[in-house]
Amino acid sequence: MRVLLTGGLGYIGSHTAIALSAAGHHVLIVDDLSNSHREVIDRIEALSGCTMPLLVADVRDEVALLGFLHDHGEVDVAIHFAGLKAVAESVANPERYYDVNIGTTLALLRAMEAHGIADLVFSSSATVYGSSKSVPHTEASSVGTGIANPYGKTKHMIEEILRDACAANPDLRTTALRYFNPVGAHPSGMIGENPRGFPNNLMPIVAGVATGERDEVTVFGHDYSTPDGSGVRDYIHVQDLARGHVLAAEYKSKGFEAINLGSGVPSSVLDLIRAYQEVSGRNIPYSLASRRPGDVAVSYADVVKAERVLGWKAEHTLLEACRDDWAWQQATARKPLP
Repeated sequence: MRVLLTGGLGYIGSHTAIALSAAGHHVLIVDDLSNSHREVIDRIEALSGCTMPLLVADVRDEVALLGFLHDHGEVDVAIHFAGLKAVAESVANPERYYDVNIGTTLALLRAMEAHGIADLVFSSSATVYGSSKSVPHTEASSVGTGIANPYGKTKHMIEEILRDACAANPDLRTTALRYFNPVGAHPSGMIGENPRGFPNNLMPIVAGVATGERDEVTVFGHDYSTPDGSGVRDYIHVQDLARGHVLAAEYKSKGFEAINLGSGVPSSVLDLIRAYQEVSGRNIPYSLASRRPGDVAVSYADVVKAERVLGWKAEHTLLEACRDDWAWQQATARKPLP
């Protein structure tokens, strides 16, 4: 297959590009470099042994996107990673998040229609489950209620847009992959999570303490009804997540379909800190702070559907994710990309 990746130089997109190539697929990438690095394409190509055409542009630039698709021939499926994803930033600047996240999706849908692309895999999120108290979350759990930030709201809105688009166009097939908490890095140590600015996710913050760049980790919430009082989440190795995208791209959904991708294993914030201490051999100080508004005590995935429909289940543990991330930190993450 020929696969278009929007946001393909980002954390999850870059790992997926390598996994797609390893599975024998041809990859085209569009990325505006707003939260990624141009040099990542060189690492992807080195690891995959393949050249991947790259368009540096905002997906909303429909002229550039259509020209890129025209120049590189038929595309079988699009995987849509492009968008903004920092929760705190979305609260501070909601208009930008609605503009970019929804705008890129609408532009991609128009380009897909113009170019005859019928299959889409959307990078959704477990944030769509909002304040749902039923855990583990299944794809049938309630969505849209109590979503605490504009980032999560855009994911839910986009799912609704895609659901309506599929209902209106029987030829359009969309799989929305609801991620839980991606962690880890490529085992080569050549690519991993390297966000611009202050990291949004927990593991890069923990890693920053391990490398001595930060003094401590702030643990928000220490009085939850959980085994150690800290929030419980579902951490999924990015390699498992990338493999899930390959299987979703190969899968032909019937209209709109949502599928969870998570480890299915609940782990606390303190579990992650302890695991990172073990693999790094470094002390990782942390301080306890009040709960953040909108945070839930426990959130993890029911992954029965992913195994039944895609033949997928997570293969890597949290400890392995910490090990691979630490290798990435040691090798390249805090040095300029070549």
